[in-house]
Amino acid sequence: MTKETPPRALRSDAERTVRTILEAAERVLSRNPAASMEQIAEAAGVARTTVHRRFASRDALVSALASWATRRFAEAVDAANPESTPPLVALYQITANVLRVKIDWSFAMGLAPVADEAVARVHADIEERCERLFAKAREAGVLRADVDPSWARRVYYALIHEAAQSRDGDPDALATRLVDTLLRGVGTGQALT
Repeated sequence: MTKETPPRALRSDAERTVRTILEAAERVLSRNPAASMEQIAEAAGVARTTVHRRFASRDALVSALASWATRRFAEAVDAANPESTPPLVALYQITANVLRVKIDWSFAMGLAPVADEAVARVHADIEERCERLFAKAREAGVLRADVDPSWARRVYYALIHEAAQSRDGDPDALATRLVDTLLRGVGTGQALT
């Protein structure tokens, strides 16, 4: 009889190590984008050789960080079930979820989405899903009938970007303010004369 170590345990341990390194990289690189692999290893509480074993280079680490954050971004959208949830509820939930990711992973989310083909595909898929959500919101009367869903989506993205940059309050409160601003605006509704 041979004694075998379950591969699952090793895999989950390796995954934890990678996650620890990526979380440390986010913290360190958001404060100092020029930080070294050694500084990241120190912040992760692992040896520099462990970081190098998991990531061949600093560029590989940054690329993995962008992929990791992009998966969190996609999961944030998925968690709101935008295809089956009423549009207003989905819009609010996606906003709160995405703000959490953009605030927690600000360095990684600020990386160019086209740097990696898989990351670019995820962003393109999310954009299509958002486009469908805004069309659904218009059909449901959440948006005015004369609103271009593509324009509304771009304004929404700009609001999310600004809200994530401000870090002013918790994501739920920011989401409420953001969706209210998107749907009601900031003006009085009076026409210019």
